[in-house]
Amino acid sequence: MKGFIKKHAVSIIASFAGSVGGFLYWKFVGCLSGTCVIKSVWYMSTLYGLALGWLAGSLLEELITGLKKQKKYE
Repeated sequence: MKGFIKKHAVSIIASFAGSVGGFLYWKFVGCLSGTCVIKSVWYMSTLYGLALGWLAGSLLEELITGLKKQKKYE
C-alpha cells in the first residue's frame, strides 16, 4: 500500500484538490434551477472535479517520470 501511495502521490494530491475545487464550484457557482447535470448536486460536481484532478495528476506524473528517465540517460 505504501508503494502505491508513494508511486501515485501526485495523482492523489491532484484528485483531492480537484474534488475540493469541484465542491467549491458547486457551492459558489452552482445551478439554482436544478437542470444542470453537473452543477445541480454537490456530489456530481465533486466527482467530476475528482476525475479531472486524477487525470491532470496522472499526466503530470507521466511528465515527471519521463523527464527523470530522460535526464538519467543523458
